[in-house]
Amino acid sequence: MNWIDAHIHLWSSDLEKYPLAENLTAEDLDPSNFTPDMYLDHAKSSDIDRVIIVQTGYHQFDNSYAIDAVKYRPDTFRVIGIVDENKENVREDMEMLLPLGITGFRIGAEYDGPQWDRLFKAAAITGQAMCPITHPEGAPNILAMAAKHPDTTVVIDHMTRIGELQPINDEHIAQLEKIAVLPNTYVKISRLHALGEGPPHNDLIPLIQRIINAFGLERCMWGSDSPYQVYKETLEDSLSVVRDKLGLSNSDRDQILKGTAEHLFWNDLG
Repeated sequence: MNWIDAHIHLWSSDLEKYPLAENLTAEDLDPSNFTPDMYLDHAKSSDIDRVIIVQTGYHQFDNSYAIDAVKYRPDTFRVIGIVDENKENVREDMEMLLPLGITGFRIGAEYDGPQWDRLFKAAAITGQAMCPITHPEGAPNILAMAAKHPDTTVVIDHMTRIGELQPINDEHIAQLEKIAVLPNTYVKISRLHALGEGPPHNDLIPLIQRIINAFGLERCMWGSDSPYQVYKETLEDSLSVVRDKLGLSNSDRDQILKGTAEHLFWNDLG
């Protein structure tokens, strides 16, 4: 099989062509760059042939480097971009970006102000996913917004990073289980390199199994969070947890490693 990595980051050290966001300099880039080919060199030995690029704050609202990756390998890349939710015409920006390969948007989980309702309503129309990044304390906000906008697809990054700053605990898992009751919510089993005790990540297996049980296979997808994954561990250290250690059937494994991300992010581009 050929898998989909649903979460990587790319950025460029060519700051003339791809300027950094305000107040950032080249010294802020860590690593100094991470290019499409650099990632694909890591991915080929793990049978990963499609990838979702998640825009970072380095380039913030300028999604051009990720868009250029789609132009370079249109069958390989899709993008979760960043858009300025404070713009009155944010829906126009979202619609313009869709045919360029941007099929979702990264957001925080601190929803305060009418701009967030405007953004979620626009996403329900364009079909692009809202992809919140948070620690566990942001989970109740995600639940509230997803419940308020049931027609908007919500994809939660990194299982709300349970086990990153605090030990894995039942309260944090239960928060995700509450979100899973809402049918248009999804979750990424990702960023394993930063969660729990480190490879071989056996300590994460009960957490992952509980999340799969809550969301169902059709709403779970795997992502590496490279370059951080490949600089701290290997892709196999993360991928193998889902592929080999959960006792999944081939079809169930394929759903998490390919089917869910394919369904959400490889839709028609406008």
